[in-house]
Amino acid sequence: MIAVLLATYGAVFVAEIVGDKLLYTTGVLATRYRTVPIMIGMLIAFMAKMAVAVAVGSAIARLPPLLVAAVTSASFIGVAIALWRKPVERTSSEKDQRASRAAMVSFAAIFFSEWGDVGQITAATMAARFGSPWLVWIGAVAAMATKGVLAASLGAGVRQWIATRIPPKVVRYAGVSALLVLGLLSVLETLTERHT
Repeated sequence: MIAVLLATYGAVFVAEIVGDKLLYTTGVLATRYRTVPIMIGMLIAFMAKMAVAVAVGSAIARLPPLLVAAVTSASFIGVAIALWRKPVERTSSEKDQRASRAAMVSFAAIFFSEWGDVGQITAATMAARFGSPWLVWIGAVAAMATKGVLAASLGAGVRQWIATRIPPKVVRYAGVSALLVLGLLSVLETLTERHT
């Protein structure tokens, strides 16, 4: 029982940590928003995505590449627009609403992108192999949460450094540009990876 949990955790963590764009996306979001709301939105998205992976198994791997690319690009563009529209200077009432908005942006950036990625396929494979969907789901979500916490923590540290050294407008341009580039790379990877 514990072996299935640990095997899933290890397999999904290793599969997701190397070159994963959501790792960078979470880091970028954490440079603009507080860490805790980012982690809440991220955790809910990971829980939902891994539930789908475990439930539908290998069918995720057979999603049409154009559909996956379209949803992924729309997600990254939507988050980039949200960051662009965010005011450079915040009032005290905006700071109160900031946490819920950060959680929603984080959820959307993660939930609506990279369907059928290596982490989901790994979780689906583990569920099919071991026949323990709940244990696989817990292990997969734990692995994804670990990855997200590492990225958000790093992003929070960068946010503090940036706040004292870089003007908010420059941060906005850099964040939006980074999200658009990551979205483009994700779409290109989705379209080229499935044809090989």
